[in-house]
Parts: sequence; structure tokens; C-alpha cells
Amino acid sequence: MGRDTLTGSRIRERRVMIGLKQAELARRARISASYLNLIEHNKRRIGGKLLLDFASILDVEPALLTEGAETALLASLGEVAATQQGHSAELDRVEEFAGRFPGWARLIESMAQRQSSLEQTVVSLTDRMTHDPQLAEALHDMLGAVTAIRSTSSILVETEKLEPEWQSRFHRNINEDAQRLTEGSAALVSYLNGETSETQQMMTPQDEIEAFFERHKFHFPQLEEPRSDGFSTSAVIALLTQASEELISASARAQVEALLVRYSNDAAALPLAKLLDEVSQVGLEPAKIASRNGLDLGSVMRRLASVRGEALAEVVDDPRFDIATDGLGLAVCDSSGTLTMRKPLRSFPLPRFGAACPLWTLYQALSRPMIALRQNAVQSGQDSRCFETMAIAAPVSAPQFGAVPLLQAHMLVIPLTASAASFELGEAQPIGVSCRICPRGNCLGRREPSILASGI
Repeated sequence: MGRDTLTGSRIRERRVMIGLKQAELARRARISASYLNLIEHNKRRIGGKLLLDFASILDVEPALLTEGAETALLASLGEVAATQQGHSAELDRVEEFAGRFPGWARLIESMAQRQSSLEQTVVSLTDRMTHDPQLAEALHDMLGAVTAIRSTSSILVETEKLEPEWQSRFHRNINEDAQRLTEGSAALVSYLNGETSETQQMMTPQDEIEAFFERHKFHFPQLEEPRSDGFSTSAVIALLTQASEELISASARAQVEALLVRYSNDAAALPLAKLLDEVSQVGLEPAKIASRNGLDLGSVMRRLASVRGEALAEVVDDPRFDIATDGLGLAVCDSSGTLTMRKPLRSFPLPRFGAACPLWTLYQALSRPMIALRQNAVQSGQDSRCFETMAIAAPVSAPQFGAVPLLQAHMLVIPLTASAASFELGEAQPIGVSCRICPRGNCLGRREPSILASGI
């Protein structure tokens, strides 16, 4: 049933809500009760003065009677229904449901968003518990202290005649180990409660690198144009890294400097203005842009991912793409499959630790070097967003006799709009973020059971 044909249902729901009898509403609107009954059962369309009269009597905006639930709410309800495996919903009546029960509709939408948020929280916590170096070190120290206390106490208990000097020494050891255990426990509790400073919380170079790029939104205007102020590119990069509060370790700073040098080289090869002009002519087609400018496909993918979403949306004339907010996502990996560069999207998260989904085109490209792959993919989980993904794997250096070629793979991620996704879902490859949180139980690529198998 169309949105504009549910005005009667909304009039009825509003009338019941304010406790107004049907006959009283008909009297105030100067129509018969039988005609109002036909209207409320969506058997008569209304508009003009009569609609305004109803809105005035019911103390509601006329648009709320005619438009009903917003498009975004209807889209959210459709996504919720699509992600609940084993349950069927009357999708053809979703507009009627949202129009008649807007409060329940928004509650369902809110609960779905909450569940999605909890899933992401579980992912972060499990990754932290599995890979956090400070947590592992703290637990190792505590275990060492407990083992030392137990060994020393066993000697005291099992040795019947122990010289006073040794007995005093063992007591002192137990006291020192117990103190170390107490301090370690307090530090661990403080760490898990988030009482450490921001600087202390960034424990790995990867954390620092990601925080640095997130703060700059993966875009560096200082490196986009040729320098005319006397500063060299290396000096600008040094200023960016040295002035950053996120980069604490020398390792993170060195890695960021290398990434920014590559960013600068990419910008010099394909300036931003030229890139946007190319996109306006050929669209989001990195292979065409690379061919027209004599560049490798990976560098063009990196350039596209570095452009702000709103700037891309201004030159992309394609209603399929939902790029205005986050722009494009990017994942880069080496021959081992380890992610060396990641630009996640809110709708397409990338794992911080461990292996990602083996069904990504990123990993398919590694087995088919120098072949450009394109595939529509749909994320498992609550959102079930659809994306267009493009990937290419290429050697990082020229081939040499007797040397094993090392590959680097790039994957560009383009989010699709809900309307475009409805046409693409049938051909889309179901993928996940990682096996740990993917609910798909019949996947041949699964490496470990999902922690969401039983729900949250």
C-alpha cells in the first residue's frame, strides 16, 4: 500500500490517541460518519480543505497525515527484516505498520541500531583482550608473581627444619612478590576501567597510526599542492609527525612518514583538481583514470580514498553511490594478507588485528596478480549494507631473476545507496568483517566459531 494511501489510517490512529469519537470528528469536519469511516479505512482519498480541517481538529501537521513515516525509517525497518535470519516479515506492509505505530517502528529501529553498536563493542573488546600487549604483559607479571609466591610458600611448608636466616629471606621474598602482585592487580584494574591517560591507552604503533590518520580524515591539504612557501615536502611531513599528539613511538612515526611520502608522491602524480576532473568525466572508475593518466591502479585507488566524501559527491553523477558522508573505503595488504593500510567506513569496518574475511576481493586478487577484480558484496550482520568493491594485486618492485615477487593488494570500497542495493543484493557476494563476528554459519571460509553465534 502506498504512502499517500494511508492518510485515513493516520487520521484514525491520531483520533484514537487523543480520545476523540468518530462521530465527533465527523461533526467537527462537517461530513457524515459513514464517509469518515470510508476515509479512515483508506477507501476514500482526501486532500485540500478537508485535509487541513482534519489536521486542525487533530492538532497535527498536515504533512504528518499525508507523508507518514520517513523514508529513512522505512529503509531501516527493511534492513532489520532482511538481517533477521529465520524470521519473515510482511515487507509489503511496512509502510502501514510504520504509519499506524510510529512509536513501535522507531523502537525497533533504535533496538537494531543498539544491537549493531553492541556487536562492534564486542569486536573491539575481543580484539583488545586477544591482542592488547599491555594486557598480556600485565597478566604475565601477575602470573609470575603468583608462581613465585606459591614456590616460596611450598618450601616453607615442606621444609621441617629451616635455618632462621633462610626462613627470614623466604618471608621477605613472599612479601616482595605479594606487593608486586598487588601493584600489578591495581594497575590492571585501572587499565581495564579506562583510567589511564589517552597517551597511555595508545599502546601499539598501529593504534597511533590509525589515530593520526583518523584525526586528519585521511586527507592532507599540506601535501596536495606544490610548495611555494620555501618548505620542502620532507620538512612538511616532519612537522606533521612531530606536532602530532597521537604519534608517541618512534616506530609509529617512521611508518607514518613513509605513508605520507607515498601520499605526497601520489598527489604529485595525480593532483586533486585533475583527479576530480577525471571523476566528473568517467565516474568512479579507477582503471579508466589510471589508463588515461599512465598510472598504476593501486595509486589511483589510494588517491580516490584520500578525497573527502563531500568533494567526491559534488562531481559524481551516479545515484547508486552513497559517498557524501564517509567517501570511499580502502584496504591495502601485503603478500601475507596483513593489512598495512586501512581506511574503514562506518558501514564497512576493517579488523584492527588478525585476519579479515577471506571472501574479500582483496584476498582474491592476491591469487590472481595483475588482474583487476570487481564484485558487489553485502556485509553480514545487522546493517547488511551493499558495496561495490574493486581490487588489484601487483608486485612492489620490478621482477628479478632468482627473487620471489612480493605482492601488494589494494581494495577500494564504494558504499551503495539503499535503492541501488535492492537491485544489487541478488548478485552480491556475502562477506563479513572477520570470522569472529560473522553470523554466517555455512561459510566454507570460516576459521573459528563466531562469538555472535548465540546472539548478544
